Amino acid sequence: MTGQKKDKRGAMLGLCFAVLLLVLVVVLENTLKPTEMMFTVLKKGAVYSLVAVSMNLLNGFTGLFSLGQAGFMLLGAYTYAILTVPTGVRDSVYYLYGGSSVRFSLQEMFGALFGNSGVGGGVSLVLGVLLALILAGCVAAFFAWLIGLPVLRLKSDYLAIATLGFAEIIRAVFQWDVLGPVTNGANMIKSFPTFTSFNITNAQGVVILRLSTFVPFFVAIVCIAIIVMLINSSYGRAFKAIREDEIAAEAMGINLAKHKQLSFCISAFFAGIGGAMFAMYAANAQAKVFTSAMTYEILLIVVIGGIGSISGSCIATFLYVACSEGWLRFLDTEMVLDNGVQVPFLRNGFRMVVFSVVIMIVVLFFRRGMMGNRELSDLIFRKPGKQKRRAGGGHG
Repeated sequence: MTGQKKDKRGAMLGLCFAVLLLVLVVVLENTLKPTEMMFTVLKKGAVYSLVAVSMNLLNGFTGLFSLGQAGFMLLGAYTYAILTVPTGVRDSVYYLYGGSSVRFSLQEMFGALFGNSGVGGGVSLVLGVLLALILAGCVAAFFAWLIGLPVLRLKSDYLAIATLGFAEIIRAVFQWDVLGPVTNGANMIKSFPTFTSFNITNAQGVVILRLSTFVPFFVAIVCIAIIVMLINSSYGRAFKAIREDEIAAEAMGINLAKHKQLSFCISAFFAGIGGAMFAMYAANAQAKVFTSAMTYEILLIVVIGGIGSISGSCIATFLYVACSEGWLRFLDTEMVLDNGVQVPFLRNGFRMVVFSVVIMIVVLFFRRGMMGNRELSDLIFRKPGKQKRRAGGGHG
């Protein structure tokens, strides 16, 4: 009963925090200038937090070391972009290939039902984007199921190498000219709905309510909440059992192949949604962006936050993005003092050197990450009496 009460209190705490966070985001976005660097950090942080949590589900909670996250993000980004580019601009987007082979847009399909102006236009936009995000996740999950059949028989480093190879192959295939009428080859796909498309405007086209930061936060929070519920379910307990000891888990009646495949597909599903959100954030989809370096970024976030901690992944994501995109940007700018002396080291690229040193320090002092395998609720509801009971004991 105590554990159930703790779970309920943790769920209520998470719900209240999510609501307050969404309200705060809306207030800040409609109070400060939209060009503030903070909103870039918040949007990218929301996208990366979802991808990091999806990777933690596989690497941290199931114990499967996969490096294919960028490949699943690519599948999600292209699925979203291809299905949402308006038909009126497809010829200009795919001009090198004489137009697109896909001659419909999900938003326009719903627009035919609800109308393309006023409330109907807003409804068609929301439904079209929502369906595109779900389909983006489904396509990524389908490919995960296909490659999971042979790949999940491998373990440890071999699984990581195989999934990394899959991501590189997918990136090369999507730039293949033969698929140009669908993927636009090595060129970017653009002109699809982005986060700014959700800003509410009046009849004169003036923005009266900005929601471009609220949308990625809302989608990420909903998806992460689903992952948390999955982890706390019987399937989540099976994933953790596989992580701890596969032989013991199988002896307890857990179907290893089924649960590994399920974890792999679910992780890919949410990575696909994260990839679609990344395309909305960047306002384009291009295969060359989804390199192995992106996967390493996500893996680094998971390690810094704590393998097996959802809260740690979310906190580490925003710290990582804030440092790389905002706080350390000044290190890339050359600075000359009043006496004409140039400050040494301050030049383009020095930011990443300092950032790497900061990461090394964090990893050295937090061997299991900032949160380890704990959540924020564990720290908040921890009873003081249980802290180091043997602090004054040990003497006979």
